Amino acid sequence: HEREHDREISELAAKHSEEMEKLRAELQEEQRHLLDELQQQMAAIHKAEHEQAQLQSQTLHSLELEALRLTLNNMHTSQLELTQSNLRKEKETALMELREMLNDKRAQEVAILQSRHQLEWEKIKEQCLKEKEDL
Repeated sequence: HEREHDREISELAAKHSEEMEKLRAELQEEQRHLLDELQQQMAAIHKAEHEQAQLQSQTLHSLELEALRLTLNNMHTSQLELTQSNLRKEKETALMELREMLNDKRAQEVAILQSRHQLEWEKIKEQCLKEKEDL
């Protein structure tokens, strides 16, 4: 029973590791996707800024370009912070669910082992009494 219990715990731990690696890979892929999207947006905004700058005077061009750059940096920073926050929440939720599942499984296993232990104890007790009566 103890070996089987250890084996099941090892399997659960391996499953947990696999799921965590899968989650990490998914999160990294999502981050890459968001970064690519942001880079495309940045490229589109940069192109628009360049075309607009050609139509305006040099002073106006410099001021607007700086304002757009700051806005884009703020948007990029906000998007990254939001993405990180969402990924962190998803990871924490997944970990809590897995922890609860493991705790439930362990509680079930403990209950089964206690029940088996009690039955075996009862059998030994009965055998003991029978042997005493026989003696």
